[in-house]
Amino acid sequence: MQLFKLKTRIHRFDDFAGFAAEFALNERDLVITNDFLYKPFMERLNLPCRFIMQEQYGLGEPSDEMMNRILNDVRGCDFDRVIAIGGGTVIDISKIFVLKDVANVTDAFERKIPIVKSKQLIILPTTCGTGSEVTNISIAEIKSKHTKMGLADDAIVADDAVLVAELVKGLPFKFYACSAIDALIHAVESYVSPKSNPYTQLYCKAAIEIILDVFRGIAEKGEAYRFERLDDMLMASNFAGIAFGNTGVGAVHALSYPLGGTYHVPHGEANYQFFTAVFKVYNEKDPNGRIRELNALLQQMLGTESDPYAAMEQLLDKILPRPALSSYGMTEGDTAAFADNVIATQQRLLANNYVPLSRDEIYQIYTKLYK
Repeated sequence: MQLFKLKTRIHRFDDFAGFAAEFALNERDLVITNDFLYKPFMERLNLPCRFIMQEQYGLGEPSDEMMNRILNDVRGCDFDRVIAIGGGTVIDISKIFVLKDVANVTDAFERKIPIVKSKQLIILPTTCGTGSEVTNISIAEIKSKHTKMGLADDAIVADDAVLVAELVKGLPFKFYACSAIDALIHAVESYVSPKSNPYTQLYCKAAIEIILDVFRGIAEKGEAYRFERLDDMLMASNFAGIAFGNTGVGAVHALSYPLGGTYHVPHGEANYQFFTAVFKVYNEKDPNGRIRELNALLQQMLGTESDPYAAMEQLLDKILPRPALSSYGMTEGDTAAFADNVIATQQRLLANNYVPLSRDEIYQIYTKLYK
């Protein structure tokens, strides 16, 4: 049984200019990024690459419609490398653009076409949460299905992941917090996954310790403290990505997808909604398995001898208060519909649960968080 793999080369640079020089960016590179990153970090370098500004094709999380618009604009262009410089949206889009013969991206997500890599992929994350620079997963909202779908395949793994703390400095605090909480969730879900093993647990533990230490610093010293720890948080996100790239994530992500797909709630924020609620149910159903080790680690990091998930909620509320699901527009009728949707469409993720969750247990989590 395979325990661990890491196909991506990992690099670190102090600034973007250093990366551009060492990787010799040229006219055969397709760079997918955002204008707010291009202007301060790339424009002055006069690079000969073909640049695509993601926001010109749609706002918010990645969707099949957004990707297809970009696909139409670059069709026929001859390039060797796809370089993603951005957050989760840019990264998820870029992963699909390394595939051969994609005419409609929905066909790739539904695996109606062969998933074959034809371009080199280089990823520079500009948030500290997705870990997507080292995973084989791309997530997109499929508008016609009113949900999100994931494509998990080694063909979309990055050849190179590049960590540049300079690129994270301008991230507004809410986006920073949501992405960092997302990284924490990746590590925690990975730790209790059925595929968890001593190798992945090393990365999970390191990520959890760094992230919670940074969060405690922010709670004590204020939002600006994050700037002292950008390198650390980028590394923690990368650790968590390496872990869940090997183990997968579970019910927290599965329950978040209908909320994100229906009400366009950003990925990290949607995951945050279900984090502690799912783990409380896990703990009630089987407190003596691997979650026991996780609980001890969280208690140590959070300075408590009692329920670590209550202490986690207290800390995270100081970082970013969590609203009720109804604040996003969700209705009481959605609670049952979302539970049915998760059972019908998210079995890939539910297979990674610490313990199985029934449809009724999922429904109860939605109902509890609704108000």
